[in-house]
Amino acid sequence: DGNKLWATISTVDGLGNRLTTHESSFHVTAQQINAIVSRVDTIDGTISRAGWITSADGNRLWASKSLENGGTIVSFINQSAEDVAINAEHIRLEGLVTANEYFKVLEDGSIEGYSVEELNIDNVNAGKTLFELYDLTGKEKYRKAIDLVYSQIKKMPRTKEGNFWHKNIYPNQVWLDGLYMCQPFYMEYETRFNDKKNYDDIFSQFFNVAEHMRDPKTGLYYHAYDSSREMFWCDKVTGLSQNFWLRALGWYSMALLDTLDKADASVGEPYEKMKQIFVDLMDSMLKYQDESGMWYQVVNFGGMDKNYLETSGSSIMAYSLLKGVRLGYLPESYREYAEKAIDGICAKYLKTDEGKMSLGGICLVAGFGGKNNRSGTYDYYMSEPIVEDDAKGVGPFLLAYTEMLTYKKNNK
Repeated sequence: DGNKLWATISTVDGLGNRLTTHESSFHVTAQQINAIVSRVDTIDGTISRAGWITSADGNRLWASKSLENGGTIVSFINQSAEDVAINAEHIRLEGLVTANEYFKVLEDGSIEGYSVEELNIDNVNAGKTLFELYDLTGKEKYRKAIDLVYSQIKKMPRTKEGNFWHKNIYPNQVWLDGLYMCQPFYMEYETRFNDKKNYDDIFSQFFNVAEHMRDPKTGLYYHAYDSSREMFWCDKVTGLSQNFWLRALGWYSMALLDTLDKADASVGEPYEKMKQIFVDLMDSMLKYQDESGMWYQVVNFGGMDKNYLETSGSSIMAYSLLKGVRLGYLPESYREYAEKAIDGICAKYLKTDEGKMSLGGICLVAGFGGKNNRSGTYDYYMSEPIVEDDAKGVGPFLLAYTEMLTYKKNNK
């Protein structure tokens, strides 16, 4: 079990009554290093603890306080190679703070923390907010920033089929996530500022995904595709990853929907073809909706050991169904499937404790390769952390809930 150092000391009053007890421990094993310091205060009835854990997967820094009334306050910072999560009742940030690398737009249109040359498709997504900022303020710095983000699109490397690489560090790879991160911005730019010159490019990237990544038996889409067939996680014949990950299918459904929403429908055939791809995906997903209203982490393996009903992807599907109905792409009857999903999420994962609301059941992250050699197997998707209140779950839930409330408000 490794080596452990431990120390304790108690303070007492003049009558020998114990007032506080301090303990600390330092535990080293082959798998991790763990340190804890605690204080038990018999005067105010509190127990305070703090510590850290370091393993090959990352670092966890935490603190907790058990109150006399039985309640507990907990905060933590989780760090892995892919993600940093901060959770606390109050978070105070001082100095210059950037959010998603798009917080501060300078007068010349440059964006603090953003690098075009990183060629990371994820970085395009937040650029969508620049259109609204430009419309609201009329400030030229936002127009310049829009052009800056668009310049990344012009530089993105592509697969032999013509799709953008997911990131420069993931050559020849298309992930479903990436279509949501880029294509709605790309379409809005073309519609507003470039006379629709690259509409064919946008539509063809979706059509390529439908051709190469859709499973004809289930109607679902594999999470990723390696055009080169070189990655260890892909099928050497098809180039596909192994499984249907719920949130990736959600990102893809939003990509279809939000890109169509920014397109000019008068272009005709390609618009209608892409709309049908969206409708077909929704019909395929409904076949796998659990009786609870939610969907499973690996969509087509509901009930398999370790598989679980996942919040972020279920929320995205609810949003896509509701917005699809609102835009007239889906029948009105599909609204009930979305509302059933929202009800299921609320029943299973939305909790209120001492007035604080929390949303659980959120897969923190999933991907391929990288430092941890993520394999895309079923067991891999089950191994990623399940967390509470992560933005990738809370955001889609709020989008879905807003769609539902807007409908109810307009149809009283």
